[in-house]
Amino acid sequence: MSEQLSVETGPTNSVSRFLRDVPPADYLRAAIVLALAVFALVTPGFLSVPSMRSLLSAMSFVGCVAVGMTFITLSGNIMSFSLGASVAASTVVFVASLQFGTWVAFALTLAFGAALNGLQGWIIGYFRANPIIVSMAALSLIIGIMSTITGGRGLYITTADAAIFKENLGPVPGPLIALICCAAAGQAILSFTRVGRTILLSGSNQAALLASGTEPWKFTSWAYAIAGVFTSVSAVLIASRYGSGDLQHGAGFEYGAISAVLVGGTLIHGGSGSVIRTVLGALLIAILQAVLVLRGFSTEIQQLALGLVVLLVIILQWKGRR
Repeated sequence: MSEQLSVETGPTNSVSRFLRDVPPADYLRAAIVLALAVFALVTPGFLSVPSMRSLLSAMSFVGCVAVGMTFITLSGNIMSFSLGASVAASTVVFVASLQFGTWVAFALTLAFGAALNGLQGWIIGYFRANPIIVSMAALSLIIGIMSTITGGRGLYITTADAAIFKENLGPVPGPLIALICCAAAGQAILSFTRVGRTILLSGSNQAALLASGTEPWKFTSWAYAIAGVFTSVSAVLIASRYGSGDLQHGAGFEYGAISAVLVGGTLIHGGSGSVIRTVLGALLIAILQAVLVLRGFSTEIQQLALGLVVLLVIILQWKGRR
């Protein structure tokens, strides 16, 4: 009889133990996601085709940058303030390089993004410089140098060379396809390569990394260079979409990217998280912004709501570490 009772109550005890072990913060996150889903579904026009296409396209531009930001955050360097400027500079490089052919311009733009951000990673890692200060300095340098080179004027695409980057696959927006490819590539790097695994270790346990004889600055450089590649993908998509390379493109993308990273559950101090989570975070933010727009809220209210969400996420992470 006692064995039968143990068998019958075992699953119940397991469920109770599981529910008891789940951190309260996770319940709060689930409640917020559920509330947002309900709020979106009852919003008039949210499920319309134009609304969904606009939401997914806008999410994809920032999402590609967020995929790159994930590597920087996971490496323990919090965030980069210069990724938005990197997007802007890369749009100019892409448009200027189109004279050499579409795919050459694409390759040159990705190489430019990798070098531009990889250099910042090298400075941060090799000299143990503060990543926030370095990225702020890089932001000013990128905009200043590119403004001098272009004279503050944008470059415009006058041919159909970049048309392939704004094509859709049936009803699926082209930028969304690019984001899915970036997310798959980014997650593969984290999960199946030594570089990705070491970047995670760099953010979670620097002491273990040093004890293994690994030089952290090399993988900090890799993290930033990889971020630059994914940021440049966003730049190519934006330049193709709007037909220009301009230093106004990408403004504020760094904030949208770090918001997606944190809302997706990547720890702000690094070492734990994933690209897939970041994409889900970008989707949640895009849904929130779309709902607020459809309900007629001003831009100021949209920024306030996003700021509150990010602040709440940071508080939850802080409480979870205590």
